[in-house]
Amino acid sequence: MNKIIDVTPENVMEEGLFCIKDPKNPGFELKKTWFTQRYAEGLRLKILKDPEGKQIAFIEYIPAEKAWRPVRANQYLFIQCMLLTAKKDRQKGNGNLLLDACESDARQLKKAGITVMTSKGSWIADKRLFDKNGFHQADQRGRFELMVKKLKPEAADPSLIDWKKNQAQYQGWHLLYADQCPWHEKSVLALQDAAREMGISLNVKKITSAEEAKNAPSGYGVFSLLHDGKLLEDHYLSQTRFRSIVKKELEG
Repeated sequence: MNKIIDVTPENVMEEGLFCIKDPKNPGFELKKTWFTQRYAEGLRLKILKDPEGKQIAFIEYIPAEKAWRPVRANQYLFIQCMLLTAKKDRQKGNGNLLLDACESDARQLKKAGITVMTSKGSWIADKRLFDKNGFHQADQRGRFELMVKKLKPEAADPSLIDWKKNQAQYQGWHLLYADQCPWHEKSVLALQDAAREMGISLNVKKITSAEEAKNAPSGYGVFSLLHDGKLLEDHYLSQTRFRSIVKKELEG
């Protein structure tokens, strides 16, 4: 039988962070520090293991007031990340198990419900998973949908914050990121190297609070690449992809 493990600051070195395995990777330590700080704010990370102890899926959620995404959802739990790695482990109810664990916590905490951002492509678990588990769409901006499952029918619907309103202030080249994803550090270092080689002045800023992330200039909240007020990418990217974006942008 598959088993859910609750990752805590006490067992994180033993259980890991799912997305990144090597404790020697700088991204691991940054995420671990971020996780430990957020754990005190109610962040929870659960890893699903198969009977042989192999990690096959995980979920990360937090009280929505402390979510690192552009969302208003007072009294809800917000799912920040959810991933099932191998295709062979999908369509087997594993996602349902993790959502059930999240809902159990939400009920215990007497929350209004659970909410999550979804989008097309390899960004987070498919929207259909949430449809099957009693969620409905409460809001949408661009490619992002905000899904909600209410535990208190009278609760107000959550909503997405308009991340476009702050984009114009970012003139020149800007990269904003947070340690919420352990792969950001590697991407940022690679992009800085590429920018130097291409003679571009890339202004890099680390997002260090949920409030900053909520008011970030992208739907993802914790990673934004902009040029002269235009959002070019809202998820971490490779150096090759960055070079392509820069070339296209400079060519007009």
